[in-house]
Amino acid sequence: MSGPPIPRRRRRLTAVSALTGRELSGTLSRVLDSLLGAGEGVHGELERIGRIKDPFEMLRVSTERLAEAQREVTELARLRRRLIQELHAQGMSYAQIADAAGLSRGRIHQIRHTGPAPEGAFLGTGAVTVVTPLRFDEVTGRSVVALDDLRAGKRLEDLARTFGLDVATDNVSPDGQVDLNRPGLLVICGPRMSEAVREAYAQDPVIRWDRDGEGWVLRDTRAGQVFRPGTREYPPRPADAAYLARLPRPDGQGSFLAIAGIHPNGSLGAVHFLTNEISTLWGQLGGSQFSTVIGTDYDAGSGEPIRTSLLTPIYRHDLA
Repeated sequence: MSGPPIPRRRRRLTAVSALTGRELSGTLSRVLDSLLGAGEGVHGELERIGRIKDPFEMLRVSTERLAEAQREVTELARLRRRLIQELHAQGMSYAQIADAAGLSRGRIHQIRHTGPAPEGAFLGTGAVTVVTPLRFDEVTGRSVVALDDLRAGKRLEDLARTFGLDVATDNVSPDGQVDLNRPGLLVICGPRMSEAVREAYAQDPVIRWDRDGEGWVLRDTRAGQVFRPGTREYPPRPADAAYLARLPRPDGQGSFLAIAGIHPNGSLGAVHFLTNEISTLWGQLGGSQFSTVIGTDYDAGSGEPIRTSLLTPIYRHDLA
């Protein structure tokens, strides 16, 4: 079996208000917006597709509808499992949940142990798109993806697939062009690579991307701390800092998940942290907008993360 295992909760993480610094309680019972839209019933859809006269059009439409239906089944299974977990966390026994829902205890037991894990909704619902930056290679004259960006993107793809999400990929063009006004975006890109991404990062109320005499830094404006790569320390050490956030889309119609190391090693470390702590992050944040800085110690030879940790609180943007 390839890809990372479904992570376990290893330690408690808490979010704090971006406005006051006050510690916030975890978020429970968030409804998946993608499942709330009105639409035709199943039989109506079958009748509509069955009336298509062109057999090739019918084949295309039925295939697309089947993919949509499979995504809906996945998200309903995730929602059902999450509701059982949250009701139990609020003090109900599994027997009480079964009685109240009109299901058998065996069925409740089956639901809570099968299906996609609820914390997968931290990445998105149904389908996500992992975006990495392209760089122009002057030697070959072609656009390429840096190896560390490729590794970080691939691991983020694997994590999303672990939770039953459909995964597509896309790139920031070498001149920085990228459409951030799409649902389910997971963007791995630093501010230097794209003006659109840099402008989105500038909306963060607490964490700032800034520059000193040697390069990019991350600044916690609430705590007054500045984070630089370990390679700029004396003596130098293999360490980096990375930005992890959920930020508003430019069109204001949703949000996207952002990952950006000061160097690519930091991005790889942020994905490592996310993989191991996604359950706790979901419990604290749900789909709320937030930002934090992740520290990564990595192997100097391979660039692989050895240790990752929070360098700042998890600042939740929507609550004071």
